[in-house]
Amino acid sequence: MPESLRVAYTLEQCWHDVPGGTAVAALRIARELDQRSDLTIVGVAGRHRRPPATPYVPRVEVRRLAFGRPWLYETWNRWGRPRIERATGPVDVCHSTTAIPAATSAPHVVTVHDVAFVHAPERFSRHGVRVMRAGLERCRIADLVMCPSESVAADLVELGFDRDRLRVVPWGVDRVDVSDADLGRVRVSYRLPDRFVLFVGTLEPRKNLERLAAAVGRLDDPIPLVVVGAGGWGAAPEVSASDCRFLGFVPDADLAPLYAAASAFAYPSLEEGFGLPVLEAMSQGAAVVTSRGTATAEVAGAAAVLVDALDVDSIANGLTSALADRRRWSGLARDRAAQFSWAASAAATHTVYREVAR
Repeated sequence: MPESLRVAYTLEQCWHDVPGGTAVAALRIARELDQRSDLTIVGVAGRHRRPPATPYVPRVEVRRLAFGRPWLYETWNRWGRPRIERATGPVDVCHSTTAIPAATSAPHVVTVHDVAFVHAPERFSRHGVRVMRAGLERCRIADLVMCPSESVAADLVELGFDRDRLRVVPWGVDRVDVSDADLGRVRVSYRLPDRFVLFVGTLEPRKNLERLAAAVGRLDDPIPLVVVGAGGWGAAPEVSASDCRFLGFVPDADLAPLYAAASAFAYPSLEEGFGLPVLEAMSQGAAVVTSRGTATAEVAGAAAVLVDALDVDSIANGLTSALADRRRWSGLARDRAAQFSWAASAAATHTVYREVAR
């Protein structure tokens, strides 16, 4: 095994219409790995006319294959071409950071973030399900498969993956100090009320926004619901809460103050591979309400109020509990978030590379 590894690292998801948490995780881990003296990270993506949106611009070098999505994913899935080595030259390891594996002759690590498209294909586009299913089948031939939670690992075992070839590498969270000036700025910029329930995430069916809005509408003590996030796949959610505000996409600099300002953070998603917004909210001391029996419950541990995401009354009761005992949940949340870091994620990823390198 070479002392220093050269790793091809796919970053095509940065150019997706909604890059989401999978792009954030890939970029943050790449940034940490790039600081190592025993590792060279070479980003790989297709050819695109424009750079990705500002938050998703890679800080590592990116080599380009001849064409980009959707043809890149199609040709990888159907014909195993083009090999990433055409862009990178020889590498010791290829890391496909989504479940649509690149074509390569190198030892191969693939990250599977979730298999929601298997459990509930109706929540995704027909084309997306077809591409992701084809990619998942190709993940079976990877040397090792990484996933962000034990929940995803269990799902993969149920789908016939060998548990011995799975490695759980949780995501991390950035430590952001929020000042009183930051809080004041976002309150003024977004005209926030003194008290509000916050949701952050892409707006798509599995995020369960309609039930969340209905639950907020049932609270004895009226409180607005503030929704942050870009549109994802599917029709816009039909919410019934009389006081629900959609802020759309907000800059990264505003996210931490929004979490800190919220009276409670609600994330009753129907299925996640990790649920980065939960960890981000906890790092700011938010009182968190999230879904029982999911990866987000695994991330939150005993530091959040867990609810039945299919039951509006359960979500409403969870919000009532979080709001009533906000200070206690805030302390638990900060302590829990302190157990996660991107440095730890990168160190675990590097261990996986060493495991497969010849």
